[in-house]
Amino acid sequence: MLFKGRRQSSNIDDLRGSSGRRGIGFKGGIIGTLIMAFVIYILGGDPMSVLNLSENTQQETTENVAISAEEAEMTEFVSVVLADTEDVWNKLFQEMGGSYSEPRLVLFRSAINSACGYAESATGPFYCPGDQKVYIDLDYLETLQRQLGAEGDFAIAYIIAHEVGHHVQNLLGTMAKMDRVRASGRDENVNDATVRLELQADFLAGVWIHHAEKMKSMMEKGDLEEALNAAVAVGDDRIQMKTQGRVVPDSFTHGTSAQRKSWLTRGIQTGDINQGDTFSSSTVL
Repeated sequence: MLFKGRRQSSNIDDLRGSSGRRGIGFKGGIIGTLIMAFVIYILGGDPMSVLNLSENTQQETTENVAISAEEAEMTEFVSVVLADTEDVWNKLFQEMGGSYSEPRLVLFRSAINSACGYAESATGPFYCPGDQKVYIDLDYLETLQRQLGAEGDFAIAYIIAHEVGHHVQNLLGTMAKMDRVRASGRDENVNDATVRLELQADFLAGVWIHHAEKMKSMMEKGDLEEALNAAVAVGDDRIQMKTQGRVVPDSFTHGTSAQRKSWLTRGIQTGDINQGDTFSSSTVL
């Protein structure tokens, strides 16, 4: 992706210079811990990264961490990608007769507190609707690329666009649908709706790619393949087979590799936000 010398977003909070780890310490004790684990599950992360922490058993430590030249360049890349999402979604929301509230993106190292609670980098990139921020540990993204094969800078651009897609869902009221499903108390409904939410975020990432390329001409040879390969690499079936040697469909939270690639491709090809209703009763996943 061409990013050098291009506009960078001002909506970046870089907290990597001071990194800290501490006990879970939620207000509300174990209830707060369970709530945070559930939020992380709904947003596609690993709830065990929270549940495996013993409440108030770790001392809080803080250390200053230098930012390397490589990390600084990655920060520039992320800032440009976020700026491109701002430009595309501001335009699309204006065309829909609305206005786009830009999210902030928080870069952190190891662990972070958000409005959704405490999370470690093992949770993976996530969007918190409570503060409308995207949280990313770039070191985790390197691990993701190395272990799962989601390689290339545009794979990272796709991941960022996916999380921003969750912000778009929040602004459009899609997150409210999840609230209604959760209120039903039926686990199978929650599981199905979670997958549909994530696949729609993939679709919205594709919509962003469609319009960003038209507006910016920022893609290089191989970028599209990197994004599609990343979608395949982070499919639930592929991750489960790689990590546990078997596939358990009932535990899916994001969708299969084929589903993720399909919805991302649909967004890229159509660029039409109206073509991404993964929640429709007529939509077969």
